[in-house]
Amino acid sequence: MALFVVHRYLGDEDNDVKDHSQVLLERLKERVRARQQQRQQQDDHMPAESGPDNEMPDMDLEKEAQQKSKKRKQSEESPFTEGHRKRKKKLSTEGGEGVEEKDDDLSPRRSKTSGKESKTPQGRSDGGEGSEIKLASQLEDDGSAGEREDGAEARANESHGEKEQMLKSPQDPKETPPPPNTIILGDWVLKAAQKKKVEPLLPRWLAEPKLVQRRIKENVVPLQDVPVIHPKLRKKLQGNGIESLFPVQAEVIPAILESGFLAGRGGYQPSDICVSAPTGSGKTLAFVIPVVQALLDRVVCRVRALAVLPTKELAQQVTKVFNIYTDGTGLKVVQLTGQKSFAKEQESLAEETLMGFRSLADIVVATPGRLVDHLQQSPQFSLKELRFLIIDEADRMIDNMHQDWLRQVVAAAHSAVEEGSGTPQLFRRAEQGPLTAARAGCPHVPLQKLLFSATLTRNPEKLQPLGLYRPRLFTPISLEEKATETTKKYALPEGLSQYYVPCNLRWKPLFLLHFLLRLKFSRVLCFTNSRDTSHRLFLLLRAFGGVNVAEFSSRLNPRQRKLTLKEFEQGKIQLLISTDATARGIDIGGVKCVISYDAPQFIRTYIHRVGRTARAGKAGLAFTMVLKQQERKFLKMLREAGLPELEQQLVKNTSLQPLLPQYEEALADLQKIMKEERAEKRS
Repeated sequence: MALFVVHRYLGDEDNDVKDHSQVLLERLKERVRARQQQRQQQDDHMPAESGPDNEMPDMDLEKEAQQKSKKRKQSEESPFTEGHRKRKKKLSTEGGEGVEEKDDDLSPRRSKTSGKESKTPQGRSDGGEGSEIKLASQLEDDGSAGEREDGAEARANESHGEKEQMLKSPQDPKETPPPPNTIILGDWVLKAAQKKKVEPLLPRWLAEPKLVQRRIKENVVPLQDVPVIHPKLRKKLQGNGIESLFPVQAEVIPAILESGFLAGRGGYQPSDICVSAPTGSGKTLAFVIPVVQALLDRVVCRVRALAVLPTKELAQQVTKVFNIYTDGTGLKVVQLTGQKSFAKEQESLAEETLMGFRSLADIVVATPGRLVDHLQQSPQFSLKELRFLIIDEADRMIDNMHQDWLRQVVAAAHSAVEEGSGTPQLFRRAEQGPLTAARAGCPHVPLQKLLFSATLTRNPEKLQPLGLYRPRLFTPISLEEKATETTKKYALPEGLSQYYVPCNLRWKPLFLLHFLLRLKFSRVLCFTNSRDTSHRLFLLLRAFGGVNVAEFSSRLNPRQRKLTLKEFEQGKIQLLISTDATARGIDIGGVKCVISYDAPQFIRTYIHRVGRTARAGKAGLAFTMVLKQQERKFLKMLREAGLPELEQQLVKNTSLQPLLPQYEEALADLQKIMKEERAEKRS
């Protein structure tokens, strides 16, 4: 009885193998016939006498046939090989060597050997086309027939030994890998491959970035140690109380300025700059100073610097910094964020003269949506001489590529000047390449991209749409990481202390009130995941009383938002409840504590939220309220990002009991207010 019955299911993909094997067998038949003819010719020319070194050919064939039949009988009588050896059908030739004959799977197999018929025992596995290919490879061997038979028997015994081992330990695929040259149906190979983690192959500029010291206070650089900064700008920095630069600023500013205005190192186009640094490390000043200095000597007013930012508030902040350092230089800064009417913004960009439009802006700060509107509808808005393209909060801007703003900016920068427009073409845009004598005849303006973010992605596929040219990456590192030659994926402010607060959904507002009333926290920035949650929490705390609270979301118009931020900076507002609109890049002075009322769902959201405090090397606190069902996922997210483990901050029930009566009254008032607001919307 056979030990194993192997059923093989053939699909359409086996048709090619079948055809190939048939052709191969026909060729092998011809080779066998040719060999037999050669042997016959040699036998005819051999001498008739026989000796110890020269026996008769008929005797050799007879002995060889006897050895074959003897070994065949032994292998067929063996109970160990009966169920495992593949069925072989002999080639029908003149010398007695067989060729396999294909029969139906359900009919008994017959092998034609010297005119005899023999049935294949039941239970023997059908080799199919695989056996034909195996037989063909055996026939190609120039060795003797006896050696081929010995090899087949050894392979059969080896196969039997492997299957016996599989019977002993069928649940351990590691010890019994599949034999070579076998077709594997299933997921054995997939499971084995999944165990090996393949490290991503990064470009050199991502794998070997320029390392910058992370600790700000210990590594500040005096202004006199950065001689590339223009004396005018050095005076302005000192006038604003800046006597030294942060590590990121001291590295990035010279890197941008070394490229000059028309060419970089060796006459090539300047390399694009990517900066990934913690929040509050001075990234805004790192691009404002070199851009302003590069444009100080300009004669004709043209748009030569464009800064694109994700939100209006962040654009206002960057515009404010540009205005500080362009004051008295003659450079003009224009903001395109939708705070003014479209017509007013068009008037601020250019004015019409007898010779055509004359630009009124050297530096433009814009949001993507408004920028695209002006590129499509404002013919006076020209980017043909754009020198710097600044992308702040680059990771979020990459996610917003669906607006197609970057492609339109690059197309506008490389567009040719229309004939008869009246605008003289002082500079031209050329393809990337070295500065030669022919190219020097007409100055060419390169377009250099400057990317800044606290959570810049390291995924080359996401960075590919930016079209970066020979980029250079600046990333922070601490002394401990430098000693171990490792860099973390994300960097947090140096003076930040982080905690998470386990709580339940019903008592979350009481936990927030505990921090404000019992612990006396001031200038607290509280984040929620939605505008509706932010509004309800604001109404509830206002009904509770005792806390000067305000909300900051898209429910407010730009003027109200600006006024709210100003009052919060002045200390008139104790708690500012906000959506993630303020989590990106906004520098709110004096924020001592950040509370995530709703746990963030993504690690980048967490990084930007806690980055609103502990800025510029100062100390700050960050608390995250986590529900029981969220705790495991939240801590896993931080752990996978390589962030330090958070400490747990427990709040006792006895601390919340005195707040319950007033809290229940506030809940009742909240229901009434919400009903009134719904009625107003319906009306």
